[in-house]
Amino acid sequence: MVRVVSVFAPAWLPALLFSGVLLLQGCSLLPKKDAAEGKPVAGLVRAGDADSAARADKSGGKNDKGDKDSKDDEKAKADRRDAFTVDVRGPEDVRDYLALHLEIQRYRELDDLGATEISRLMVAAEANARELLGTLGYFTPTLTLELNETPDGTKAPREIVITVAPGDITKVSNVQISYGGAIADDAAAEAQRDAIRTEWALRAGQPFTQQAWDNAKTTALRSLTAKRFPTGNIEISRAEVDADRHEARLNVTYQSGPAYKFGPLVLRGTERYDPDGARRIARLPSGADYDQQKLLDAQQRLASSGYYDSVFLTLDTDSGNPLAAPVIAQLREAPLQKVVLGAGFTTDNGPRLSIDHIHNRIPLLGWRAVSRLSVDSDIKSLSTEWNAIPNDHGWRWFAGSELKREESGSYIVDSGRLRGGRNKSSDHIDRSYFLQYDYAQNRGTNAPPSASAVTANWGWTGRYFDDNSAPSRGYGLALEVAAGYTLTGQQTPFTRTYARWLGVLPLGSAEDKESRARRSRLQVRAEAGAVSAKDSAQIPSTLMFLTGGDTTVRGYSYKQIGTVRSDGQIVAGRYLGVLSAEWQRPFVYKDKLTEWESVVFVDAGAVADKPGELKPKVGVGVGARWRSPVGPVQADLAYGVDTKKFRLHFRLGFTF
Repeated sequence: MVRVVSVFAPAWLPALLFSGVLLLQGCSLLPKKDAAEGKPVAGLVRAGDADSAARADKSGGKNDKGDKDSKDDEKAKADRRDAFTVDVRGPEDVRDYLALHLEIQRYRELDDLGATEISRLMVAAEANARELLGTLGYFTPTLTLELNETPDGTKAPREIVITVAPGDITKVSNVQISYGGAIADDAAAEAQRDAIRTEWALRAGQPFTQQAWDNAKTTALRSLTAKRFPTGNIEISRAEVDADRHEARLNVTYQSGPAYKFGPLVLRGTERYDPDGARRIARLPSGADYDQQKLLDAQQRLASSGYYDSVFLTLDTDSGNPLAAPVIAQLREAPLQKVVLGAGFTTDNGPRLSIDHIHNRIPLLGWRAVSRLSVDSDIKSLSTEWNAIPNDHGWRWFAGSELKREESGSYIVDSGRLRGGRNKSSDHIDRSYFLQYDYAQNRGTNAPPSASAVTANWGWTGRYFDDNSAPSRGYGLALEVAAGYTLTGQQTPFTRTYARWLGVLPLGSAEDKESRARRSRLQVRAEAGAVSAKDSAQIPSTLMFLTGGDTTVRGYSYKQIGTVRSDGQIVAGRYLGVLSAEWQRPFVYKDKLTEWESVVFVDAGAVADKPGELKPKVGVGVGARWRSPVGPVQADLAYGVDTKKFRLHFRLGFTF
């Protein structure tokens, strides 16, 4: 028992003590003994030293004696041994963890420690080791600490040996998750409550560690605050450990706070561009339940619009009205015009240089225009794309044009394109409808005739991946339908249809996120296209099909697969079929998931003027994937079965 005794002192005693402290502090300003003996003290310069200091500055600060003393000090430091070394012995994971985190390691370089001090450090080290082992789930370890004299040792004259027998690891026996606040009685939140319990990471039967316990609580809290309850917190957190039975009972209570709904979007930092336009771009669902993903989607739409260099959206939970909480948008506007120089490389087309000119508010229309000049080994293009700000329903007008020269099959094709219409992009679905004019002139020996056409087009793309930049499951589907007339030769109606599908299917089953992330996956990709018209119709080659390259049939060069004429020349065809299967396996090193994956794939593609003439060309190979900070990097080595050649394919990013 510690007893606290109150002593009443005269009023003058505190004043006397305070004065004494001030006098002691003042003594530290007096010259030390070293200064009296002629040695300079930091912060003090004697009158006799002023000339010496000036001469040293003039001569560039060179001091042979100082350099020699410095070298001697470094040599002495190198020759000096530590007070002791620490050798931890036991299972590898426990040994490495203790060797890294034991506090006794901090005192090794103190060379004036005596036997008494080292003994005290060893007593503290045992308690410290037990505490550290507890964080790993070992609450009944056996520890043996020995101090060995090593006078002839090169590192230290003493060695502390810590032998660890961790014992049985503690496992979770029971998990109790409770709720407080609005989520507890809200029938609409039942699915969210069940999801938190279902996704709980530290389940009964699993080893208990402090890190796993903290991660499970944090992950569940993120699930709580991600929807409807952004002010949620952990109210009670308790882990009861029965060391004798090696069991841990977990109890956590989450306090949700009130349910929030999106209120108005409040813009800060708008000067150059229309604030109402920013609201239409963001498409924040005012009045809807708070959803962190919807907030991030609105933020991403503003950031990718090109009107802003910086965008940060936050829910104002201090407004006092959870049913209409304002969303604060901190914006930094982009300049009205800018020029961007770019350089890149693809294994399809080699090195590429580009120049982009961006005008965020072109005169009269007020639309945003992006014009680009791009040059690589196979393609030279000049294009411009104009886009209006979307309306309240997300639809926007657009117009564009492009001039291009490229290698297409066995020929050089000079082409042009004009288009205009409307499009809309939502969370998962993109839609468009537009009118388009195309012309294409083929250059080369016995080149196909030039052609032009006008078409009415409709497009739809749906993305249902878990991650649009690096999916591990889900699928995507794109459809294009066009109907038009040829304008060269006899005017003939025709239709063009194209479909693309990609699915990612995890293999096997798993209960927790860590196991799911380790599962291998099967990725299947399919493409099909058809142009229906009379045999005599002169259709621009840019509306027909060629395949081959990084994103289609690997093992073949860009647009190498097409219709083969009787003279051996390759031209664009009216029918397309592509099928690809890829097995993806995450790479695990020392039982830890890495950012790398290995793949094995088979691609097949065919182009012809008649469906019955489709003869697939096959490519097989292996590859690697790296989840880099800037996106997935993909490298594949493919063998073209038809060409009997190997080809390296390399690209950055994933798009569908």
